[in-house]
This record gives sequence, structure tokens and C-alpha cells, in this order.
Amino acid sequence: MHAGSLLRPYWKLVLCGLVLGLIGGASVASLLAVVNSGLYAGSGDVGSLVASFAGLCVLIVIGSVGSDISANVVGQRIIASLRKSLAAKILMAPIDQLESYRAHRLIPVLTKDVDAISDFAFYFPAFLVSGVIVAGCLVYLAVLSWPLFLIVAALIALGSFAHFRARQRGLSGFNLARQYEDDLQKHYRTIAEGAKELRLHRPRRHHVHVDLIQRTIERISDVQISAINLLVTTRALGTVMLFLVIGAALVLRPLLWPDSPPSVSSGFVLVLLFMRGPIDQLIGMLPSLGRAQVAMRRIAELSERFATAEQDLLDEPAQSAGERVGSIELRGVSYAFQAAAGDNPFVLGPIDLRITCGEIIFIVGENGSGKTTLIKLLLGLYVPHEGMVLRDGVPVVSDTRDDYRQLFTTVFSDYYLFDTLLQPGSQAPEIAQRYLDRLELAHKVSVENGAFSTTDLSTGQRKRLALINAWIEGRPVLVFDEWAADQDPAFRHVFYTELLADLKRLGKTIIVISHDDRYFHCADRIVRLRDGRVDEAAAFVNVAIAGRGGVTPAVEGVSEPLCN
Repeated sequence: MHAGSLLRPYWKLVLCGLVLGLIGGASVASLLAVVNSGLYAGSGDVGSLVASFAGLCVLIVIGSVGSDISANVVGQRIIASLRKSLAAKILMAPIDQLESYRAHRLIPVLTKDVDAISDFAFYFPAFLVSGVIVAGCLVYLAVLSWPLFLIVAALIALGSFAHFRARQRGLSGFNLARQYEDDLQKHYRTIAEGAKELRLHRPRRHHVHVDLIQRTIERISDVQISAINLLVTTRALGTVMLFLVIGAALVLRPLLWPDSPPSVSSGFVLVLLFMRGPIDQLIGMLPSLGRAQVAMRRIAELSERFATAEQDLLDEPAQSAGERVGSIELRGVSYAFQAAAGDNPFVLGPIDLRITCGEIIFIVGENGSGKTTLIKLLLGLYVPHEGMVLRDGVPVVSDTRDDYRQLFTTVFSDYYLFDTLLQPGSQAPEIAQRYLDRLELAHKVSVENGAFSTTDLSTGQRKRLALINAWIEGRPVLVFDEWAADQDPAFRHVFYTELLADLKRLGKTIIVISHDDRYFHCADRIVRLRDGRVDEAAAFVNVAIAGRGGVTPAVEGVSEPLCN
């Protein structure tokens, strides 16, 4: 991603703005020429001077305002396009890449970096007009005296080179400050999400406050001060350089070109003094330009990182909830995480697993055994590095993966609770209200305008709301990742012995990650993971009679649960 690619869709407006800017800049230079001529004009030339002055003023207004409006429209359209593009890239990015990028790096790109470009876009029209005015003034200086212009241009080039070098150093400072801001975002999340733990641990609280937050803030401040001070100093030297150029023009003209008319000297002085404002404006934009360049680089890095996006994810959704599935199969599936330096990567698999319609399957195992990774492979969130996922015997490929995902409703352990009910049909609010009554939430939550009235609840109650959302979506496969972990004993019992059975009677396939071994008898089948592999010796199928609650080694032909 670069500036050219952002400007290309608006090239007509950009061209219009440039033309109007050129008209405005040329009119300013011409007006200076008229003023310079007027200093030496006789009384008989007043009429033509007034007409020229008035006409050029009108052209300046038209050119400047038109250029500003065009540039402003382009700038705001680019910002809107950039925000939409970034949101789309994140929505389409592979889940494993999103997880590895981390929120504390992602959020600043969406906020601070886009804001930096937005700030530059806001001032860009003035930047453009100032550049055109400076160019027009230089053209007028060349018309006045070509030799003197070359000397002035050489001095201006020397000053511009100094500005360029200072800007490069300042840019490296802004880039370093931007890296520190990622760290600061991470530390802010620490004090927000770890507030309870920090309140109870004085040494850790002091470490986070002093060693992490304050030190990082000081680093950002020091780097920003150094970078901006360098640019400010260069700006002051540029002002001095401008007056040196004026002095050189005044001294050298009578020495080297004594026959040149006085209007040459006055024209040079007048134009150079006028150029000070636009030049100062151009130089003053350097910090904003530097921050925008750093932001563009960060946005380009994010775009490149998420380049393997699924391009069809934002197509108009087709209704697929309620679609049935006969079986889901993992055949020789493996998935490896990228290892840290010096460590061995965690590898899940190879896994062979077949899930049939209407089963209640518990996935169990120690922490770190690969349960959540297995679930993400089943859901199509992760793409297997080896092997394949099959739906009803047909491999799930890139073109069908998103349709396959629509079979599932999931409540993850780190779930996000949406307050809006998107289930089509007028009965969704009534169904939701019925479940609110059953899960003892009706006294706190109601359904208003197709949304829950509040989600400001305890962790366990929020999970019950997530369960209601999952329930009314009506999808054929439901996946619960440690849903009961935050419930009190009574609701945990209801979940395992009543809700799962109700869902099964509706024909749902249910996959549960669980550590609640006292309820393992409620499963049709248990899949136990150990070190990324299915522990075949620990697998079993429920063949207990009602009320017995026993389990036996895995056998064939059992399809109905006997849990009450």
C-alpha cells in the first residue's frame, strides 16, 4: 500500500485540485509581479493595475478554494476507504494470523495510525496550495533574473537538503516512538484487565506503574521531543537562510549585474518575503508528514500480513442456519504452531475423528493438550497443515469452508457476547424471552428491538446469554468450550443433565470441552487428548442404562444417549 494506490480512484478530483492549485499559485505569483510593477508605474497605469489586481484576486480565491475543496474531499474519501479496507482485511484475515498479531498491536493501527493519516489529510490542501505558490514564486524569480535566480535556487537547494536530512532523522524518531506506543498499549491493557491482581500485589503494581508505564511514556516523550526539536531547529535555520538569500540578492545584484533595473531587486525581496509564509507552512507540515509516513508503513505491514485473506467472507450472506449435516470427519489432520526460538513447536495430530448427527461428544484432556485447537480445526477456523476435514464425506476446501462454518454455533471460553439477535423470523424475541425465563435471567434482561436490554452481568450470567444466542440461531452443531466452568453447581447440573438432552432431542450435534468428570456419563462419546494426540486407550462410548451413569470401553453401534 502506498500513496499512489490510495489516490488512484480519485485521480479526476486530484487532477482538478492540482489544476486549480496551479491557477491559484500562478495568480499569486502574477499578483506579486503586478504589485512590483505598480511600485514603479505612473499615474496613467492605475486603471490597468486595478483591473489586473482585481482579476488576479478573483483567480486566487477560485484556485485556492477549489484546490482546498478538492483536496479535502479526496483526503476524507481516502480516510473512509482506508478504514473500510482495514476493517475488511481484519474480518477476512485467517484466525491464526489475527491471534498471533495481538490486539495491543492491532488497535493502534486502527486508531492512532489512521488518525495520523487523517490529520495529514486535513492539512494536505494547505500543503498543496503552499507548494504551488512556492513553485509559482520561483518561476516569477526566474523571469525577473535568470542568473540571480540560479544563485537563489542553489541556496534554497542547500537549505532543502538540510531539511531533508533533518526530516529523515525525525522520521526515524517517530518510527521508534510508534514502536513504544505499541508497548504502551499493551501496558494499558495490563492495568485494565489486571486491576484486581494489581490492587492485591504492591510490588507488581509498582513495577507495572514505574518500570513499564512511566518508563515507556518517558521514552515516547523523549523520542518525540528530540524528533520535533530537530525539525523546529531546522525550521528556524530555514528562516535565517531565507533572509540570507534576500541579503545575497541585494548584495550581488549591483556588484554582478549593475545594469539591471531596481524592479529586479524589489521583486526578489518582495517575492522572497512573501514566500516565507508558504515555506514555513511546508516545513511545519514535516512532523505531520513524518507521522503519516510511519502510519502508512504500519498499515502496509498489516495489509501484507493479512494478504492471505478469504476474499469471499464479506459477500452477501446466504441463510444456512438449520441446515442438517450427517457427519463431520477429521482424517489425518495435523496442525503445528510456530515455536518460539529454541523451543519445539506444539503439534496437534495426526487426528482421525468422525462425528455423526445427534451425538453428544465430550472432548477432555489436560490443559495444553490441544482441545481448543482441535475445536478450531473442527469449526474450520484453522486450516489443517496436513490431512482434511470432511462434511458428509466431501472434503471441505477453501471455496466451501465458510459455508461449512455456518453449521456451527459456538460459545468459546473467551467468547464475545453480541447483544443483537440476528435470528430471522418474528418468533426470535419470544423464543429468547422463554429461554431467559428458563435460565433465570428474565428479572435482569429482556429483549427490546431485537437485542438484549443489557449485557452488564456477571460472568456466569453472560455465558447464559451467550447460550441463549446459540440456542435460537438454530444451527445443527453446537460447540461449548468450558461453558459450565463459570456456573454455580445448580446451573452446571441443569446444563449437563437437562439442556444438553433438550438440544439432542431437537436433533442437534453437541461438542463439549469439559473437565467436569462427574458428568462424563452424559456424553455419548468421549474423546480424550494427551499431548496433541487422541488417547485411544481412554476413549469410550456410553452404554449405561438410565440412572446407572456407568461407562464401558468403546463399542460399536451405540447412537442414543442414556443420560437423565
